Amino acid sequence: MDGLSHETARSPRPLLVVDGVSKHFGALAAVDNLSFEVMPGEVLGIGGPNGAGKTTLFDVITGLDRASSGRVLFAGHDITRAGPERICHAGIARTFQLNAGFDTLSVRENIEVAAIYGHVAPVFPGFRIRPVIRRRVDAALELSGLAGRAATPAGELAVLERKLLMVATAIVTQPRLLMLDEPVGGLTQAEMDAFVAMLARIRGEGMAIILIEHVMRFLVSLADRVLIMHHGERIYEGRPDDLANDRRVVDVYLGDGAADLIRAALDPGVVP
Repeated sequence: MDGLSHETARSPRPLLVVDGVSKHFGALAAVDNLSFEVMPGEVLGIGGPNGAGKTTLFDVITGLDRASSGRVLFAGHDITRAGPERICHAGIARTFQLNAGFDTLSVRENIEVAAIYGHVAPVFPGFRIRPVIRRRVDAALELSGLAGRAATPAGELAVLERKLLMVATAIVTQPRLLMLDEPVGGLTQAEMDAFVAMLARIRGEGMAIILIEHVMRFLVSLADRVLIMHHGERIYEGRPDDLANDRRVVDVYLGDGAADLIRAALDPGVVP
């Protein structure tokens, strides 16, 4: 497959299964017996207070940290003890809260590095970029909206463009599941709108997406389903339009003012 397309038909089988996963650091349970599933093509939004265990959960799923107990299954295969390279090559890509990239390389070169090593790392990369890699890089540039900045050194990019570049380096690996950790932190509303448009293009390619975000209006506008964590546990899982009416979520995380803003974001007829 030269482009970034995947089969878009919904499968009755989940793509990702997190089954009773816990992660302990001494006596602290950063993730506590957590279970959920993600279907192909679904967008799951994860929210919760700082320290709720959201990023630790991402680290466990993507192999950067090992679960203390429980299992993680991806496409029917147990990846609980797999390393991050194997998990990436299996079809899970992620971004991080801090914008990462090779500042002295161009946007295109950054994406080429990810394309070569993030899909199936070659034993001998060679000295030339193969045509199939170039086509995948071109597709990632178009999807991310960075085609016009392909020759720009990454160190010269604005904040939004650096975030888009991180996403481009993830999607060029042709993942079936894209995991985004606080992707719109620090962006203006107009920049968030541009990021939403980019994610809509990615979703059109059939990828499942899990995103962690504190900007709840952004989260609920994108997610098919929302999971709220607190002290490593799930305190809510369900539809975005029911989130603001859950008393425990409002008390622990949102507050009444934020709950009103979410209702307004989901229903333009509601005045916050």
